[in-house]
Amino acid sequence: MYETITIETDKRGVATLTLNRVEKHNALSAEMISELTGAAAELGVDPNVRVVVLTGAGKSFCAGGDLRWMQDQMAANRQTRASEARKLAFMLKALNELPKPLIGRIQGQAFGGGIGMISVCDVAIGIEGAKFGLTETRLGLIPATIGPYVMARLGEAMARRVFMSARIFDAQEAVTLGLLAQTVPQGALDAAIEEEITPYLACAPGAVAEAKALTRQLGAPITDEIIEGTIDALVTRWESEEAVAGLEAFFSRRKPGWTVS
Repeated sequence: MYETITIETDKRGVATLTLNRVEKHNALSAEMISELTGAAAELGVDPNVRVVVLTGAGKSFCAGGDLRWMQDQMAANRQTRASEARKLAFMLKALNELPKPLIGRIQGQAFGGGIGMISVCDVAIGIEGAKFGLTETRLGLIPATIGPYVMARLGEAMARRVFMSARIFDAQEAVTLGLLAQTVPQGALDAAIEEEITPYLACAPGAVAEAKALTRQLGAPITDEIIEGTIDALVTRWESEEAVAGLEAFFSRRKPGWTVS
């Protein structure tokens, strides 16, 4: 049914949603974005699903946007770019508003859009040694559509430490920033995830869903208007001279002109 993700549900109602583009480090392609949106809808209405675990296959959790997808956006017109950015934005919205607990099992590195994927989880646990970064500004881009979720997770003060600099940070700093709840040795990851799952199996599913919805009502608002604003910001940035130069340099394997050694 799916080409870029897998879903496996155990007899307890724990569904594991796995990003499965190992050869591309689980980068977000147009197909994966579409399939994740569909998976969120499917899991959200399945009465047999109590908890969803989001993870990745292979060594990386999610490397961010797929390179081919980014190339296509640079060649597209503004309307097409906006349409594709909207698909990404509303995929994140669908996962963020999933009426089931969403637990991030972060088994490897995450960059760019991968940080957004972690940020829509209700809790995320990562392995020691994993690396993270909001790397968009190195390419002349900005972390726009993921921005509302990153800000909601980290808060403005913490976000300012990593949102603009494209600095790579480790798993322990990810805990300090609030991106991860904790970091554990790789061999202890599954046990740590199980500790997060178990309490939900004693809770009323409907109450859990309503409590989660309430957190979104009481937390920082992420309205359709805000989402549309991030889409417009991303499309405008894609049209900038810096983005064109940054992506050309990246695909040519050279440093952009603004890099100072």
